[in-house]
Amino acid sequence: MLTILGKPSRGFCDGLNRRSFLKIGGMALGGLSLPQLLAAEARAGSGRSHKAIINIFLPGGPPHLDMWDIKTEAPAEIRGEFSAIPTKVPGIEISEMFPRIASMMDKFVPIRTIVGAFGGHDGYQCMTGRVPNNPPGGGWPAMGAWVSKAQGATRPGVPPHLSLMYKTSTRTWGDPGNGGFLGAAHAPFRLMGGPGQRLADDMVLGGITVERLRDRTQLLSSFDNFRRQADASGVMEGMDAYTQQAMGILTSSGLADALDLSKEDPKIVERYGKNDPKYQRDGAPRMVETFCVARRLIEAGARVVSMNFSRWDWHGPDGMNYVEGRIDMPLLDQALSALVSDLHERGMERDVSVVCWGEFGRTPRINRNASRDHWPQVSCAIMAGGGMRTGQVIGRTNRLGEYAASRPVTFQEVFATLFHNVGIDVNTVTALDTHGRPQYLVESGTQPMPELV
Repeated sequence: MLTILGKPSRGFCDGLNRRSFLKIGGMALGGLSLPQLLAAEARAGSGRSHKAIINIFLPGGPPHLDMWDIKTEAPAEIRGEFSAIPTKVPGIEISEMFPRIASMMDKFVPIRTIVGAFGGHDGYQCMTGRVPNNPPGGGWPAMGAWVSKAQGATRPGVPPHLSLMYKTSTRTWGDPGNGGFLGAAHAPFRLMGGPGQRLADDMVLGGITVERLRDRTQLLSSFDNFRRQADASGVMEGMDAYTQQAMGILTSSGLADALDLSKEDPKIVERYGKNDPKYQRDGAPRMVETFCVARRLIEAGARVVSMNFSRWDWHGPDGMNYVEGRIDMPLLDQALSALVSDLHERGMERDVSVVCWGEFGRTPRINRNASRDHWPQVSCAIMAGGGMRTGQVIGRTNRLGEYAASRPVTFQEVFATLFHNVGIDVNTVTALDTHGRPQYLVESGTQPMPELV
């Protein structure tokens, strides 16, 4: 495996005071090397359009009653600490923790009635749209794997399916899914590392950081050193044209440029807020600039980019409660509103769909630790872009926020909508699993949400 280390720097995509890196190799691509991915893409051909999706996962179960579904008339033990505020769209109110989003609600769609969560601490449903029980042969593909299979790459050197998911101590909170029965060629190209990342098994291209990729002398020197080490171990035997192309991706393609925020207008980066690089226990760090990087990767040619943000497991005794919420929510408000503003300013709002959600919701009744426990009965999401009919709320929970009183929305419906937005017909596209059975992108009968498309 080839690894390029990045020095701690604001110029690199995460700005962490630790080593960050890009990989070429099996672990980065779900078991298939990047040269094999390039070969597969060459066989598949390039896509004809560049619709795209940014999938933002909030690990741990964000509290629906404290975000998009404030119950101002409920008893204090249900209502929580946050007040509701009006938004730009008359009749829609959301949490006071999201004033920026409120001011541009005409560009968003909160969904208050996501149902069907299987209840585990896992991003699986947000990545695949499916529950993990009884998967087909080869397993369910991630959303980006389906898009990669159906549409291929938009341009050479930029894999269509990319992950900015930080690897987390709770593994399932940092897992972007894989290629499933579509094959490892469509698994996400993982761009981020994690806490305590082990590099012992990697071959390191020493001395070259992402921000120094244009230093050709240093680059060639490091390649020579790498080649000598690799030759000694037999790694370079059988190198073909695709391997050469893979090594060139990080030195000549738009992928490296997209990850380098020093190339972005500083005023634009500043909009997203200030990073907090500390990992939130077993969750992800509060890296707001990752939202900007996701947009840059789409501009570089990616079709689907997944990412995770902070930790939302609000039980209370572990310190995760309203105190943490008063930190996380304003950061999310600033970063998500900046992302959607950027898409509109660049004329990308009809082409790029954004979804932000978690694995389940939180109990209506506040527990004795002044927080909320797991509640799979109903959860929430917020969407934007993709040419959708924004400026509305979908779904209504009952007075206490316990269940969907009207218009329950399934994970599958959200996926069907996102596939529709990128131009994939969920009624016709199929692929064979490893047992030879045809599988659709979503469950039979599931259609894009008519309120949005």
